Amino acid sequence: MEEAILTTKIRKWGNSYGIMIPKGFLREKKIANGEEINVIITKKHKENVLRETFGKIKFKKSTEEMMKETDKELYNE
Repeated sequence: MEEAILTTKIRKWGNSYGIMIPKGFLREKKIANGEEINVIITKKHKENVLRETFGKIKFKKSTEEMMKETDKELYNE
């Protein structure tokens, strides 16, 4: 079965907690009522995307080289 990602909130039901899965989502993924599924829970991060990717991007030139080129363009024109 293909994987699907759904963002939802945990809700209190009596003495337990549960998640709601929209009917349309289940229909789209062809999941029937009572069918057993696997659930992987990850906490949603509220951090900025830039903070997550900072330092992961590799450039062909060093930061120093890029700064020198930028300075040339800004101050020589």
